[in-house]
Amino acid sequence: SRRVAALEAQLGVQLLHRSTRALSLTEAGAAIVTRARALDELLGDVRRMLEERQLVAVRRGERKVLSVPVDFLGEEGPLPELAGTFTVLSDNAFADDVIVEWMFAHDETLPGGPTPIAAIRAGFKTEVRRRAMEEA
Repeated sequence: SRRVAALEAQLGVQLLHRSTRALSLTEAGAAIVTRARALDELLGDVRRMLEERQLVAVRRGERKVLSVPVDFLGEEGPLPELAGTFTVLSDNAFADDVIVEWMFAHDETLPGGPTPIAAIRAGFKTEVRRRAMEEA
């Protein structure tokens, strides 16, 4: 198809072996398919984390791309300490964009701060949740 040919031209590699009777993937084509499947699985994981409130995201930029702040992530994925804090804020009717704003709001009185996300990363999740509950 034209789309595959355009992708091959853009990447500078042949993705398909073409004959009059059959099509098959080249080594580069197989690698692209493997990578695309892995990315699809990763996106599915992120969607699940958003649904389960392990993460929150906001739409940013001209194209309104859904974005998760990098500070919400550790080496293994979402910081586990965040889920409870997100629940408290959501229960107080905070929309996701307000939650993100709150997590990055400066508060010099916050131990481990100066922001709630910095305090959580420094081990003060209980204090952050206490303050989140006070917002009610």
